[in-house]
Amino acid sequence: MIKYKVTLTEEERNSLQEISCKGSHKSQKVLNALILLNVDENQPKESRSTNESISKILKISMKKIDRVKKRFIEDGFEVALYGHPKERDYEKKVDGDLEAKLIALSCSEVPKGFSRWSLRLLAGKAVELEYVDSISYETIRRVLKKRIKTVEEKRLGHTSIAKR
Repeated sequence: MIKYKVTLTEEERNSLQEISCKGSHKSQKVLNALILLNVDENQPKESRSTNESISKILKISMKKIDRVKKRFIEDGFEVALYGHPKERDYEKKVDGDLEAKLIALSCSEVPKGFSRWSLRLLAGKAVELEYVDSISYETIRRVLKKRIKTVEEKRLGHTSIAKR
């Protein structure tokens, strides 16, 4: 196994101490800062902690410490603190136009042989009418659920008033 030796600059050390002592930060960021501060090779040997003692004090695994050290050496200071940036962006399939079409479709006449619209039936009909290339019934459910909440609020007024 490769041993990664972390050496912090004075500026990095001050930044990590601020994160661990001041302000409100995400817990993982604070943990990563504490790990980096404790494994720094630039501090005196007697104040430097071993991976075992760090893992016991912070109640984290030894692998977590090794991963943070590896990220610091291979990817840099920012990645060691925040983790790798998210690479995947999700596009929304349903915009306002499609939402209106789905609501209108759900209020329309039910096909012969069915007593009411099911989510799967609505999804299939939306694809058949070429509103969208493909859509899951779960997406249809979310659209209609949002609509039902809006209708209830309009009918009942503000929820805190309606509960009195």
